[in-house]
Amino acid sequence: MITFTVALAALIAGYFIYGKFVSRVFGVDPKRATPAYTKQDGVDYIPMPAWKIFMIQFLNIAGLGPIFGAIMGAKFGTASYLWIVLGSIFAGAVHDFLSGMISLRNDGESLPETIGRYLGSRFKQFMRVFSVLLMVLVGAVFVAGPAGLLAKLTPDSLDLAFWATVVFVYYVLATLLPIDKIIGKIYPLFAIALIFMAVGILAMLFWHHPSLPELTDGAANTHPDGLPIFPMMFVSIACGAISGFHATQSPMMARCMTSEKYGRPVFYGAMITEGIVALIWAAAATYFFHTDEGTALFAASSGNDNAAIIVNSITRDWLGTLGGLLAVLGVIAAPITSGDTAFRSARLIVADFMRLDQRPILKRLAISVPLFVAGFVILQIDFAVLWRYFAWCNQTLAVFTLWALTVYLVRERKLYAITLIPALFMTAVCSTYIFIAGEGLALSRNLSYALGGAATLAVLGLFLRWKRRYERRNAVPYRKPGSPEKCPGND
Repeated sequence: MITFTVALAALIAGYFIYGKFVSRVFGVDPKRATPAYTKQDGVDYIPMPAWKIFMIQFLNIAGLGPIFGAIMGAKFGTASYLWIVLGSIFAGAVHDFLSGMISLRNDGESLPETIGRYLGSRFKQFMRVFSVLLMVLVGAVFVAGPAGLLAKLTPDSLDLAFWATVVFVYYVLATLLPIDKIIGKIYPLFAIALIFMAVGILAMLFWHHPSLPELTDGAANTHPDGLPIFPMMFVSIACGAISGFHATQSPMMARCMTSEKYGRPVFYGAMITEGIVALIWAAAATYFFHTDEGTALFAASSGNDNAAIIVNSITRDWLGTLGGLLAVLGVIAAPITSGDTAFRSARLIVADFMRLDQRPILKRLAISVPLFVAGFVILQIDFAVLWRYFAWCNQTLAVFTLWALTVYLVRERKLYAITLIPALFMTAVCSTYIFIAGEGLALSRNLSYALGGAATLAVLGLFLRWKRRYERRNAVPYRKPGSPEKCPGND
């Protein structure tokens, strides 16, 4: 429990120390007008209280990832704690904060427009297609997960197909109606269930004080199938450390934020909160994996059932029947509240690049119906396959976003190392995964590492080349401190 406790404290300290530092690097201006007022339309641009925006942002990004992803990542051992803590503080929260604040500064623009602004028009066109496909994939993934859990809690007549239909109908309403009609009203209730779940499991961890592996015992790989920690763990634990999906959700809140001063608690703070949820579940799952019951249950299950069985077993054992039911409802609420906003985000992305006014309901329907049809078709694919492709696409989107943020910081003559280092690391993770994974090229481990490293160095070389050219084109003449500034035409 020492390693877990230190990791928990580090996440909290990271918000106050590094979060404040990143906020200063960006240069928050509380007096700047926000699009919630300048573009208010009664549908997507609506001023909302900061506490409600935080709740919505947290629930938007806290889907299955920080729970199921952390559970699956815990099989790698205590290394999962390190990735959750360091990833959340130095990569995920920075990624979420800067992408959200840049959107806020640019009328709440969608992520593909931001990436195109800094990586070029070709990237913009690619990201428009890629991000919409990812949003539909997320929506499909986050139908299957909660529907499966609900089917386990209800009579056999209410099967997976029934609950998938119910969730899908809710998604339609949440995507089409103004953001304050459904999302703004029921998210606080969902948040209570999710927070109860996290706090309840945290309290039971300290109450039971289980014997958990410590970093002092070594960060050995304990995965039962022998999968390598790098890059597999860094893709398995996505939303609990860094997730490109988050940057697609931030523009929705940027369109409702009333002041830039709320940027750190909403964007950086929501990611740290999600990291805490992931850490709690990683610790609980680690304990579960070291019990005879946990080993037997896990060996008898497969795919999505793995994490679902663990969630159900831990919550009922530690929190009792009623507490377990509330906790599982929190786990169900988290993906549902990410799935609905995934479809809503897809609608906004399409509306932005097609320049369609979203006030008329018919124009919202014209965009949304094809998205829902595509989501229903994707839903027919096996969940395990869906999750692997979602996880890799999710992290790849984070790579593109981090490079766009790095270019932004270079152009603004700000400390670009805060995004360059995470960008390089995640480039190595995603490129290596392509080479080593079974759904990729399935190459040998050593060859995959070599190719992934070469790809990362190549991207770094391209960045440094661009940076030198950019600085030469935009060089600022040296002026001695105190000397009068020379204006054009004074020669």
